[in-house]
Formats: sequence, structure tokens, C-alpha cells
Amino acid sequence: MQSIILIGKPNVGKSSLFNRMAKRRIAITSEISGTTRDTNKTEACIGSKSAFIIDSGGLDESDELFKNVKKNTLKVAKESDIILYLVDGKLAPDEEDRRFFYSLKKLNKPLALVINKVDNKKDEERAWEFANFGVKEIFNISVTHNVGLDELYSWLEQFLNETSLVPDEEQDLEDFLEHYDENKQELQFKEIDQNHIRVGIVGRVNVGKSSLLNALVKQERSVVSSIAGTTIDPVNEAITHQDKTIEFVDTAGIRKRGKIQGLERFALNRTEKILQNSQIALLVLDADEGFNELDERIAGLIAKYYLGVIIVLNKWDKSELDFDKTVKELKLDRFKFLAHAPIVSVSALSGKRVHVILDKILQVFENFIQKIPTSKLNNLIESATKAHPLPHDYGKLVKIYYAVQYDVAPPKIALIMNRPKALHFSYKRYLQNKIRKEFDFEGVPLIIASRKKGSKENDENG
Repeated sequence: MQSIILIGKPNVGKSSLFNRMAKRRIAITSEISGTTRDTNKTEACIGSKSAFIIDSGGLDESDELFKNVKKNTLKVAKESDIILYLVDGKLAPDEEDRRFFYSLKKLNKPLALVINKVDNKKDEERAWEFANFGVKEIFNISVTHNVGLDELYSWLEQFLNETSLVPDEEQDLEDFLEHYDENKQELQFKEIDQNHIRVGIVGRVNVGKSSLLNALVKQERSVVSSIAGTTIDPVNEAITHQDKTIEFVDTAGIRKRGKIQGLERFALNRTEKILQNSQIALLVLDADEGFNELDERIAGLIAKYYLGVIIVLNKWDKSELDFDKTVKELKLDRFKFLAHAPIVSVSALSGKRVHVILDKILQVFENFIQKIPTSKLNNLIESATKAHPLPHDYGKLVKIYYAVQYDVAPPKIALIMNRPKALHFSYKRYLQNKIRKEFDFEGVPLIIASRKKGSKENDENG
């Protein structure tokens, strides 16, 4: 399996990115410079593929210990397949970073400059100064806010060998294509109970999740208290709405990691398990108190499990926020990865507009299990590629032979191509937007995979 090494000076966020890519806390993170002194290694999923991620010690020459750390890091870099060089976006570029970067460039491996801690517009403006490194592959990210990583993952994917689309939870695309008959009208998808919808309610502590559950089911089902962390055990309740059974699970509120206390550690694990078994998530935000980075981390859990999602702005009756400006902030800034989510403002305590959520759940669920006719999908893809042709791959023509939806819940589409690795993430996003515009996929993730025609290999031959 190929390996990706994270390299950079101390305290630029290598261990934090390592944990984010691994989707679990492995490396110790600290504000103390030089916390990581050896290399950590773990297997991780990068989009549809797998690779070993290596967290290295910081490049530093301040004393004999760190000189040895640097020596070991550079040795591992020579043995790795892809190099990500991290810098601190809060600081201006310096000559030492440039020197380290150029020394890595001489290894002739895929190399990207990753600017971490780009949290606002001012940071974005400062990040432009790194253009003088003379490299095209520059990615502005914020590990803390989980921003910018999709573009980085898409870049990494093109250098990785093909594995499963999404580990463990995804239907094997290759098996589907092996038995797929282009002339067959009816496609077989996994069985979905269309009359039973599983909905998880998630959010920070004390944002009103329990009050929302009570309002949705119209009874005092969940204990409501101003004491943060009242709900520990998940609370289940099912109701019938328009002949559909909607099963709600009120999860324990999530605190910042440093503030998780006692039983709440178990609550965090249970929340993740509930999301694994949910189809739709209600992300509850406190419109009166405002939003913070913990909201973004919780939203990241929803994206991690490819769930349908509705963002609920609770306590709106107490809020002084402007709705249109708030929607823009959430979709264009805080939750770019959930830009497809509908946003509903409610007051759980008074019950105002809570009924809107029930109707929206049914709509999102229909989108979640939607099946696009193959002919209509291919007509759309053909029209999109004519309007905006696929970029050539080193002078060679890139073609999409046909598209087919191969699963639902969430919808998954395969593009059968001559050169699947040449499908850039920006073009994939263009196609996703076209599909979303033509078909209603509000509230649900849309997965697009590219494969080579007549082969299980995703390569660039032919």
C-alpha cells in the first residue's frame, strides 16, 4: 500500500491533520513545539482509496535531538510515495520553510504545499504569499474547522491505487459493474424500508435537542434541563407522519474534547454509533448563542457517515440574526461540505415551525433513496460535457463513455471512462452541481466514482 508523509516545522498542525485523516485520535496534539519526535503510521481512507498516513517529527535544527528527528524524517520521506509539506498559515513564509521544501522537491515525488490554520479572510490573503514557493499544488486548509480537506483528498486520490469506494459501508462498485447490463432497464439496489425513517438528533450540549424531540413527538419524552449534559443515554421515540414511521434518537450533547467529563465520554461514542445507524441527521444549532468550531466538528461527523441532513436553527425566537445572512454564513463558510443541507429556523420550546421539520424529513428521505433513470442521467452528462468539455490529460483525450447510478441511501453514481484518474475534483464537483440542479438532491450527499471501462482497474492506460 502506498504511503503519504506529513512534513513540516514543529507546531504547524501535522499531528492534527494526521488524526483528521485517520478519523480517530492517534497522535498526541499539543501547543508545545516538538511534541511529535518519531513517526506515527496508520492506514486511512482518502476518498475512495486507502493509504498509509505517516506523521513525522518537526523539521528543526535547534539542538542535537531535533537534528536527529529531522534526519529520521527525511529518511522516511525518501521511502514514502507522496509528500505533504505543511506550513502555518498564521505566519508569513520564511527562508527555512522554502529551503526545506526545495530539498523535498528534489526527491521527484508528488509534493503539495499545505497551508494550515487558514481560518478567515485575513489568513487567506496571507496564504497568497506562499505562491513564491513556485509550486502549483497549494491547498489552504483549516484542520480545526475541517475546511479545505476535500480538495486535498481529491488531489491525493489521483496518485493512489484503487481500493473500495468507501471502506466497509459502501457496496462494492466493481461487483456491481461486473454484473451490470447496459441494455437492462431495471437496476437492482439494496433493500430500503421506505416506510421507516431513522433520524438522529445531534448537536452541542444545551442547544435544545431534547426540547426539539419533545416538540416533534408532542410529548415529554426526553428530560429537559438547563444543566448541560442532562441526556447521556440515547432516547428513542417513533411517530407516524403521512403514513411514514419516523424514529427519532436524541443523542447526548457533545462538548469540546477537553471538557468531556465522566459518562459523557461514553455518550460521544454512542452518538457516533447512532449516526452509523441513522439515515438522516438533524444538526441542531443554537441561534441565540451563535455558532462555533465545535458545531463544525459535529457537522463533520454527519458528513463522515454520508447521512441526509437538515440544519435546525433552534431558539430562533430569541435570536437577533438575519436569516438570509445566517444561511449564507453556514453554507459558504462554516459548513461548505453541507452546502446541500436545507436550513429550518424553529423554537422547540414554543413549538413554532417544528412541523416544518417533519415535512422536510420526508422530502430529504425521498432524495436519499432516489433512483435516476439511466437514460436521463446520461443525457445530462452528455449535455454537461458538451457545455464544458473535459480537460485533456497530458494531451490525451478524456472521455466519459456512460454514467450509471449503482446505489441509493445515499445516491452513488459511477462514471465509466477511458482515463478515470484524469477526472479532476473540480470537474467532478461541476458534474455534481449539474446533477443536483436537474434532480432534487437537497439534503443528501452525492457520491461520484470514476472507473475504467471493461476493467476493475482505475488506471490511465488506453
